[in-house]
Amino acid sequence: MLPDEPRQSTEPSHGGGLPDCHRHPGTATGISCTRCERPICPQCMVAASVGFQCPECVGQGHAGARRATTRFGGAPTGDGGLVTRVLIGINLVVWVLAAYVLTPRLGEVWSLASAGRDRLGGPYGVADGPGQWYRLLTATFLHLEWWHVGMNMLALLFLGPPLEQALGRLRFLALYLLAGLGGSTLTFLVAGDWVVSLGASGAIFGLIGATVVLQLRNRGPLGPVMALLVFNLVITFSGAWGGPGGAGPSIDWRAHLGGLVIGALTAFGLMYAPRERRGLVQGLTVAAVLVLEAAVLLTGMALYGA
Repeated sequence: MLPDEPRQSTEPSHGGGLPDCHRHPGTATGISCTRCERPICPQCMVAASVGFQCPECVGQGHAGARRATTRFGGAPTGDGGLVTRVLIGINLVVWVLAAYVLTPRLGEVWSLASAGRDRLGGPYGVADGPGQWYRLLTATFLHLEWWHVGMNMLALLFLGPPLEQALGRLRFLALYLLAGLGGSTLTFLVAGDWVVSLGASGAIFGLIGATVVLQLRNRGPLGPVMALLVFNLVITFSGAWGGPGGAGPSIDWRAHLGGLVIGALTAFGLMYAPRERRGLVQGLTVAAVLVLEAAVLLTGMALYGA
């Protein structure tokens, strides 16, 4: 018998004839599965590298096959930038709505606004309690100026796809959202007594921090991303106290630093998780970062809330 020829069934025949297919009683066949040796009819045959197999054996073989993943455990995709483009699309849609359609209402209800209990009319916004905590996330998608959304989305378009391709879509999205929340919660902790902040800059700084970790993990060149980080930090702190007449900050340095730290910490847990316990360690990393952000939020509430 040649290696690729169908294997003849060894099942006993009925009345001297051919055996019935084990999946279709009454259908005689002279072929058997090359793995389990049960008789199979042409309707059930699945071509294999050697002979034919029954559907059950094919399914068992697929179940035992190792699932392909990205280097850090994500599901590989042909398009490594889908989540990045979706995030850019959401930010642009929200910008159009806030700046031209629902002006000024959307900006008022989505911004990271907070006034402490000692302020007239306070507590207000995030400091007012859980019903207003949504602002910590919505503010990261809110822009009112074209140059603000434009700069942030260009940075996202540059930084997002390499990280998304390395981590996979779900892990990349978690990194982005956690970094954005990290920037918002630090802003609330430091300035929740009186603050209005908005923009995706905290999440963008988180991606910069994650790119630094990725380059360290891959032993890649650090020069370009470190230059980008230093440049943005200079811009951050030169503008943080550069408001007109010294009236106040024009750049929220707290959101930038919070996003940077959380992005780097999250990326470290995702990228340095040991292969044999990768899923567990990565899940614990995300949970630990959420707990940290919740602790920062509750501390801010103790300082400014009702």
